[in-house]
Amino acid sequence: MWFEQVLFFVAGIGALAGALGVVILRNPFYSVLALVTHLLALAVLFLLLNAEFIAAAQVVVYAGAVMVLYIFVVAYVGGADEPLRPEGGALNAFGPVFAVAIGVELSIAFIASGLDALDTRGADVGAGFGSPAAIGKLLLTRFLIPFEAASYLLLVAAVGAVVLARRRRGLEEVGAPPGPRQPDAHTAGDPDTLEVRVS
Repeated sequence: MWFEQVLFFVAGIGALAGALGVVILRNPFYSVLALVTHLLALAVLFLLLNAEFIAAAQVVVYAGAVMVLYIFVVAYVGGADEPLRPEGGALNAFGPVFAVAIGVELSIAFIASGLDALDTRGADVGAGFGSPAAIGKLLLTRFLIPFEAASYLLLVAAVGAVVLARRRRGLEEVGAPPGPRQPDAHTAGDPDTLEVRVS
């Protein structure tokens, strides 16, 4: 019993540290690695709730396939040396205030809804909790629209990142100031030929 309690606190601290690392770290690759740490810690928490299928799906789907997609998008977009936001402005002034307000609101909601479940385990939540049959039934009936909306959101985010990266690279090439036109080596000494080519 004490091992599960210690493992719960270790996984909880790992999940919080990974989530904070995603937001705080400025290098996108380190941010993705922090997200992988967060997802693995969540898988351990699901194991403690006796939801083995959800933990396996968390590792295989999210920490595996989705993170590979994120790494490819980050590698394609690049821009690790560019600032995440401009200096000054309203975002720097009011961003931390809104972050603290949302954190307090979520903490109150979690504590209020979690006090009743302090002495329960995952198996006590319901019959077949975390089993493939229960998850499939919920995903295809009650949570069908949020599940599909989340999948479309991930697809749109990946496609949008690729489009923005291509547009930014194209603007850099097109927006470069044109240099003076140099005559060819064959027509450098012949002004008549140069006049005909320019006109």
